Amino acid sequence: MSIFRLVLNIIRHIPFLKEVLKYSLSAFGGPQGHIGMMMKTFVEKRKDITQEELVDYMSFCQMLPGPSSTQTITLIGYKRGGIGLAVITLLIWLLPASIMMGGLSFLIQYFDAKAIQTNLFKFIQPMAVGFLTYAAYKAMRISVNHKATYIIMGIAALCTFLLRSPWVFPVLIVAGGVVSNFSDKRIPDTVITRKPIKWINILWFLVIFIIAGVLSEIARVQHWQYARAFNLFENFYRFGSFVFGGGHGLIPMMYEQFVVRPEHLQIGQYMSPSQFLTGAGMVNAIPGPVFSICAYIGGMSMSDFGWQAQLLGATVATIGVFLPSTLLLFFFFPIYQNLKQYTVIFRALEGIHAVVIGIMWAFALILFRSVPFEWSNIVVLVITFSLLMYSKIPAPLIVVGWLLLGWAM
Repeated sequence: MSIFRLVLNIIRHIPFLKEVLKYSLSAFGGPQGHIGMMMKTFVEKRKDITQEELVDYMSFCQMLPGPSSTQTITLIGYKRGGIGLAVITLLIWLLPASIMMGGLSFLIQYFDAKAIQTNLFKFIQPMAVGFLTYAAYKAMRISVNHKATYIIMGIAALCTFLLRSPWVFPVLIVAGGVVSNFSDKRIPDTVITRKPIKWINILWFLVIFIIAGVLSEIARVQHWQYARAFNLFENFYRFGSFVFGGGHGLIPMMYEQFVVRPEHLQIGQYMSPSQFLTGAGMVNAIPGPVFSICAYIGGMSMSDFGWQAQLLGATVATIGVFLPSTLLLFFFFPIYQNLKQYTVIFRALEGIHAVVIGIMWAFALILFRSVPFEWSNIVVLVITFSLLMYSKIPAPLIVVGWLLLGWAM
């Protein structure tokens, strides 16, 4: 009966899932650029959630380890149709990018990475800055509405821009929540049903964490045939459990784990520095989550053992990095919703939302500085922002337009 209900639920939400697929194939620009597309597609076009809910989801996901944009789109699916639809939403979002990056690990053995055509992506980075600027502006109009929140937002933006550390996100969020508790904001007099807490999710998280560590060590000591696959799952599960700051916080840790450490310990090369950097560069040129680079790293790490092992490596790495953050998301989100009914948490959210918006503005500036200072890039940014702000053109069509223009040039 539950399977029948799940099928009916999927059929009922096919239009939503189609939009998620379009989003997964056109969401360039990393987690910061993704937010602008979410705002345009799921808030303004489809009205799956409100602007306030999107900012709230973003704020919550910044408090968790793992890929924040992936967790945010998963929560949109959760709000629409529960855990079943959330899981399907997650898969539709991550599979295209993971397949592309896993496929790159095969192609890289036969083609020179420098020969890959990059003109197609010429305008993607300034376009992503336009999306992020639009999202930050729209969110600011909703959640930053008095002097204290403007100050919190400004300090958060400044700290994020200057410090450039993944750990700055949770620290700023806690600090923003503490500061905003000095306000006298009152909880609305509404009765909200408490959400049931799924303890099984945190139990699975801990059990898998322990089993992965034990099997990885046994496989290494006993020299199992596919010992490296067990090691990879443990590595990526650990990354997904503890990495803050999204994919850009993950990449340096992976470089240390899969390039520097094997060379230092002389335990066999996983991949060369140039191969790693090729994947780190290409992940910015495809749509979808930056965490999809794990499929490439997993595939390259197993490439010496044949194509079947390489496919296994890409699969193991993808599952390993996305699984823990998903389990943590489903465990903590009901707790977060329940805690919002307490005055201290309700007041904290005002500062937390302001911090997240400050982080968005900081990333817009960081991304803008990384773009070559050319008049064409500034024009792309301004036109993208204007189209999002004043036209009804769907976000995917804006992306396709810039891709085609870059290809034509």
